[in-house]
Amino acid sequence: MNFRGMLLTFLMLSFALHGSAQFDQLVAGLLAKMTVEEKVGQLRSSFSANPKINAAFLTDNSKMDSLFGHGISMINPDFDNTLEQSISNRNAIQDYLLHKSRLGIPAIFLDEAHHGLLAFQADVFPTSIALACSWDTLLVSKIYTYVAAQSRARGTSMVLAPVIDVTRDPRWGRTSETFGEDPFLCGVMGSAVVGGFQGTNTGDILPEHVAATLKHFTGHGQSEGGVNQAPADYPERVLRTFHMEPFRLAISRVNPAGIMPAYVEIDGVPAHANSWLLKTVLRKEWNYKGVLVSDWWAIDQLFNKHMVAADRKEAALQAFNAGVTVDLPYGNNYKELIELVKDGKINMTDLDTAVAYVLRLKYKLGLFNDSKISLDEAKSKIGQPEGRVLALKAAEESMVLLKNSNNILPLKIEDYKTIAVVGPCAATNYTGDYSGVPVHNVSILEGIRNKFANVLYAKGVDLSLNGDTISLNNYQYTGRVQWPSHQNNLRKIDSAIAIAKTADIIICAVGENEQFVREAGSPDRFGDAATLDLQSDQEELVKALIATGKPVIVYLAHGRPLSINYAAEHAAAIIDGWYTGEEAGNALANILFGEVNPSGKLTISIPRSVGQIPIYYNHKPSAQFFEYVAEKNTPLYPFGYGLSYTNFSYSKPSVSGRTVSISVTNSGIVAGEEIVQLYVHQKVSSVTRPLKELKDFSRIHLEPNETKTVSFLIDDSKLAMWNKEMKYVVEPGVFEIMIGKNSNDTQKIEIAIN
Repeated sequence: MNFRGMLLTFLMLSFALHGSAQFDQLVAGLLAKMTVEEKVGQLRSSFSANPKINAAFLTDNSKMDSLFGHGISMINPDFDNTLEQSISNRNAIQDYLLHKSRLGIPAIFLDEAHHGLLAFQADVFPTSIALACSWDTLLVSKIYTYVAAQSRARGTSMVLAPVIDVTRDPRWGRTSETFGEDPFLCGVMGSAVVGGFQGTNTGDILPEHVAATLKHFTGHGQSEGGVNQAPADYPERVLRTFHMEPFRLAISRVNPAGIMPAYVEIDGVPAHANSWLLKTVLRKEWNYKGVLVSDWWAIDQLFNKHMVAADRKEAALQAFNAGVTVDLPYGNNYKELIELVKDGKINMTDLDTAVAYVLRLKYKLGLFNDSKISLDEAKSKIGQPEGRVLALKAAEESMVLLKNSNNILPLKIEDYKTIAVVGPCAATNYTGDYSGVPVHNVSILEGIRNKFANVLYAKGVDLSLNGDTISLNNYQYTGRVQWPSHQNNLRKIDSAIAIAKTADIIICAVGENEQFVREAGSPDRFGDAATLDLQSDQEELVKALIATGKPVIVYLAHGRPLSINYAAEHAAAIIDGWYTGEEAGNALANILFGEVNPSGKLTISIPRSVGQIPIYYNHKPSAQFFEYVAEKNTPLYPFGYGLSYTNFSYSKPSVSGRTVSISVTNSGIVAGEEIVQLYVHQKVSSVTRPLKELKDFSRIHLEPNETKTVSFLIDDSKLAMWNKEMKYVVEPGVFEIMIGKNSNDTQKIEIAIN
């Protein structure tokens, strides 16, 4: 950090000690001067792509006055703008607001930053479902500190991330945006992201950092049929135990600046019109003081999709009364608030309360300081070595070794003359939905060629006919999948087999591009799945390669768990690479050739078939009780599972008071990282509880023959539950404390709580 940055940080920290009261005074002073129109302006947003904000618009005084004359709360990004265009536009808009609007109230510039800033020339890190498999909160915090600086240098002051939805149906196209199926892990990882973005855990936002937004509150990850935005009709206890818990944890730990409600309805009431969710729980129970921003067009959906409002005006009234602070992305609904206030349907006190949330955030962000966005500063953040180092480490820690028959991995270079790299995910490194466009994007093929001289390549099959090699285009702009011809793919498979037969070993890279797994939104842009099988003849490709008799290592590039039963039985090894960002190719090569020992562990169960859904690990006692007629009732790979190139042995656990300890030894010949997992179950309780629930974990490094003791404090936070009277309490009784390598491989010890 330079001297200016250090000074700003010092000033911000000093101000934070006394800032709350001063912020309140400044906000009150502004509110006293504001007209109704100006107050409503602070609850509305603008989308810089519509109307198109360009040089002609910015120099047209009448257009600027029309859009920004009464002020504006937030401005959404135009994803098509170059860096130069974006910074020029933002500087011009902020200059107008600070110097030409009556009260000089600045705007908050929004961006998406799910796994890196969604922009051109921005670093792309593993998607959340991948990054969660690292179980490395310190690394996550470093990554999002870096993303925050890259974002703030471009003028972004708030990001619409992270997604901390609990995914309990992997058919959902947004699975890759989440941290998996466990509420504790989602809350802990989400807290690490927010801490990185904001720079503190107090709610203050440091210089070179941005405001973070938790989304989507709540139930979004288990919508009906796995379909995006479908109902999430679950009872309150299920919502509080699973879907709301990550939000409660993150709010209590790191005080995020914003929260976004979900598109879903709960018990017939859409989240954006649900005062129980937004006022009773968030504001009253959890004492949340941040802004509540709508999801894009979610208020519109109250009248054009959910049909609970007759028109835009009624939708605006419902959303405002429910507690939604800001209307995204256009603010068209909240334009109606002016008339609603004048008609007496919204009182001035409630309006002032909502506006105060926004103004207080703008003061926290330091936006009233008249400072221009520097193009040179923004350019200095492009392609930094630090970003690539972080991206490489993140990719290495996120990849999960699912199978390693006869310890075929790591490969010894001297044992092979020729390697065949085959598959539709080999030459193109898909980085997942909400991806920016990085300066460097290393494919699997490129990464292996960086390590090994004689590499052959064949695509094997086409995934789709209208897919792009740039992930941003696949996610944002391509329509429904145009399926390749089965006959053409069979011909490609024949060609691939001819090449593969000349090699000593085969790396088969299969999976999905973003057309298969993304946020479903527009009429022809889908992303939810009715099957978890490999698509576009990839299963035939895998079988044909294995039939050559050559050892086949399967690499998976994807955003949701895939049912890979044949590969699980017949492949020599399987590495789950998810979408692991711009350095995926180099990370895989480092793992293949033993420079890195894989350490990732699954944060979502991998089903044997779509018919097993739901099959999360933290199920109730009566779930997964009987087997199916023709299939097991267990996942193909369980939550928390992942192999290493070494072996870790666990002692028996011991207990001393409320502390449980276990010793872990690296009994292999190479150093490695182990993720020790703690699960809890109450043997008898007033309501049914999951058979096990993750409550803590520890990532440890062990040299060969090294032993470390890991201890966990079993405090009330690990034991509490929602009882029959819907009170969050610790019920007396006997608790099973389970510690181990994954959710299926644990050792048990009991403690009694009086």
